[in-house]
Amino acid sequence: MKGSYLLATLIVFLAVEAEAKAIILPPGNLEARDHPWDHGEKIDLTWRLSPGDETTVQNYRIFFSLYPEGPFELAGEVAAGERAFTAEKLDRQESYFFQVVAVGRERAQSDPAYTVDAVSPARQWLDGNRFPFSIITLVFCGSVIFWIDRARRGKPINIRKIAGLEAVDEAVGRATEMGRSCLFIVGIQDMNDIQTIAGITVLSRVAKIAAELEATVEVPTTRSLVMTAAREAVEAAYLSAGRPDAYNPDLIYYVTDEQFGFVAYAQGLMVREKPAACFYMGAFFAESLILAEMGNTIGAIQVAGTAMPAQLPFFVAACDYTLIGEEFFAASAYLSGEPSQLGSLKGQDVGKTIVAIGIVAGVIMHTVGTMAGVESPLGSALISAVRFLKEVILT
Repeated sequence: MKGSYLLATLIVFLAVEAEAKAIILPPGNLEARDHPWDHGEKIDLTWRLSPGDETTVQNYRIFFSLYPEGPFELAGEVAAGERAFTAEKLDRQESYFFQVVAVGRERAQSDPAYTVDAVSPARQWLDGNRFPFSIITLVFCGSVIFWIDRARRGKPINIRKIAGLEAVDEAVGRATEMGRSCLFIVGIQDMNDIQTIAGITVLSRVAKIAAELEATVEVPTTRSLVMTAAREAVEAAYLSAGRPDAYNPDLIYYVTDEQFGFVAYAQGLMVREKPAACFYMGAFFAESLILAEMGNTIGAIQVAGTAMPAQLPFFVAACDYTLIGEEFFAASAYLSGEPSQLGSLKGQDVGKTIVAIGIVAGVIMHTVGTMAGVESPLGSALISAVRFLKEVILT
């Protein structure tokens, strides 16, 4: 009796499934074309809706394969009523066959509509989706060129004064009054590090003030190339100050490449010489707090500048003034007075303003979109706009 019941149930189930499958008609006229203005990894698909689209179809499933007989992999799904789909992340070195299947209730599927010929994505010269980003790039580069040209013409460029820079004069003046030297450390990286270059620029400023006030600047380095660059910068500063006779290259020397070997030497130098002012300008790592604490112990006025995020708290806690991140590079441009650096600095401000506006607009749109509901037209449009802003404009 039980076996007969199961058999009857199975027959009814198969009959219902067969009936459901039979009433779902396949979509037609499937066409595949290369997606225009892309990087060569998308194919656009279009098809005619299944005749029972409004009543029997729940969605369409799109498959792709390298061979006409398969195996096919799922590329994506679209809801009933939609007749287009873009297959993404394809290899432009390959050719693909596609199938579209209408899916109804009880997971019943229609026969597939398929492409007869293989289609390969092609890469165009320009990616149309990146067009807004290209406009922003042009605005950013144009602003840099505009400000560099303005600086080269001798027109004034207003740059906010940085407290750490004003402290440089104070620190060198204090060393002069006390009859003690100034210690300048240009980080522990080589000349291929942008922070080292910025530190050399600040060293030029310190050396020029020291030459004018007849103070002494001592520069131990961890790289021979940095020693050479520092010597040239200090010599040029003394020449600019009109005191080339006071320049002493022996005060700018190489110590060692070893990180803590250099730190041990610098600590010993501080204890012995007790400089009145200590400058730490460049890339620093674990030695930052050791040097700053030792300088604090001997009572030196200390000015630091670095773009290493992990070391900034140590310098802020132990030094009198700290040039934080962008301030360090801005100080380098400000002190150098080079039109290219000043123009780049002002041009970067334009880029930062664009990014800040984009972030604020994105936060507002995402908040409003979430409050309106993702399912609502307004919410869906705002969330899509935020996604476009994040993936295209701000990347």
